[in-house]
Amino acid sequence: MSLAFDRNAYGELLAKYQPQVITSESEYESMLADVEKLMGNKNRSPEQTALLKILVRLVEEYESKNYPMGKPSPHAIIQHLMEARELQPADLVGIIGSLDDVSELVNGKKAITKAQAKALGEFFHVSTELFL
Repeated sequence: MSLAFDRNAYGELLAKYQPQVITSESEYESMLADVEKLMGNKNRSPEQTALLKILVRLVEEYESKNYPMGKPSPHAIIQHLMEARELQPADLVGIIGSLDDVSELVNGKKAITKAQAKALGEFFHVSTELFL
């Protein structure tokens, strides 16, 4: 059973929370606390869910501007993909070369060649560009 969206209740929530673009760390902390409170509410109304979506978007926007994540290294990507698939270095021997080659690539001691990047891309079903 779907609950009807109550515009008046939503208007009251908007008046209470007054969502706006975050411009300071204190505003960020306050909005993050509101997000956590709403997320923790197991019996969230449709209006609260709509508000939560707005607040999350505002928090994400602030974080992307103020806490940008750098591009992960090709070695970190290999490590992540291996971990996600529960693979060991020996599982990549047929893709990259010897166990020593795999170990050096995974540990960032050796650069990934274009041929290896292509093989890794095909093996993991991702863009070759991730490894270059």
